[in-house]
Amino acid sequence: MAGEKWAFEQTFSFNHLPCKEFSFLKDRDILKLLMKWSMLGRMSAQSYSFDQCFYPYNSHAFALCFFRDPNVASSLRKMEAGAWVPLDKPVVSVDVEPVQCTKVSMELFDPIYSSGIVRPSGHVVKCIHDVYPDYDELRQMLQEEDSEHHDVVGKEEQGEFLFRLFKHLCIGGELCQYEDTIDPYISTTKHIYKDLISVQKDPETKKISVVSTVLKVCAYDESGRCYPGRREEEQTFAYVIVDPFKRHATLFSHFYGVGQFTL
Repeated sequence: MAGEKWAFEQTFSFNHLPCKEFSFLKDRDILKLLMKWSMLGRMSAQSYSFDQCFYPYNSHAFALCFFRDPNVASSLRKMEAGAWVPLDKPVVSVDVEPVQCTKVSMELFDPIYSSGIVRPSGHVVKCIHDVYPDYDELRQMLQEEDSEHHDVVGKEEQGEFLFRLFKHLCIGGELCQYEDTIDPYISTTKHIYKDLISVQKDPETKKISVVSTVLKVCAYDESGRCYPGRREEEQTFAYVIVDPFKRHATLFSHFYGVGQFTL
C-alpha cells in the first residue's frame, strides 16, 4: 500500500533540451518526402531531461507532470489555422496509452512483400476503390478492416510503434502525394525510428533490445482536449518516448493539415 501511495504522489521535473537535434529533421531527402506527403512543418520532435526514476507503471503520473511542468508548457506549440501557437490554458488531465515497442529490425514488414500488396520491384499494387480513384493495396491494408490484406501483418505487430510510425507516414497529411513504391516509406520509417528509440546490447548474449517506453498521449485543459489538437484525428498524434537510463523524454508529434510546399 505504501508503494502505491508513493507511486501516486511521485512528481517529476523537466528541463527542455533545445540543443538536442534529430537527424530526420535535418536530412534533406527526408524533408523532401515529408513535403511531398504534406507533413513538412507539421511534424516535430523535442527532448527534455527529467529528475526522477521512471517506471512504466507510473506512466500516467509521468505524463501529467510532463504537461504541467512550466518548462514543458512554455516550449509546447499547437497548430491552429496553419500557425504555431502556445498552449493558452494549463493542462488539467491526460490520456495515456502505452504503445508496444520491441522491434529492432524491419522484419515486421516482410509479409507485405510476399502477399500481393507490393510487386517484386517494390511498386505498390493499384486497386479499384469506390471513393478514391487513385488507390492502392497498401493504403487499403492500412485503413480498411475488411481488406483481404488487413491481417497480413498480425494484430500484435500492428500495435508496435514501428508499424504505427510506418502507417502515419503512408497516410500522410491533407494533400499527401502518395508513393508508387514502398521503399521511401520503409527507409523514412527506419530513419525516424532509429532517431527516436534507444536500444542496448546485452554484453553476454550480444542481443540488442529496446529500452525506451512509448506513450501515446493526449492532454486536456478546462475547456477539453488541447494537445495535440482540439479535434480527434488519426493523423494528429503525440507520443512521449522515454529513455529511463538517460532520463530523457522526447515528444514526437504531428498535426494533420496542409504541410509546407518549400524547404
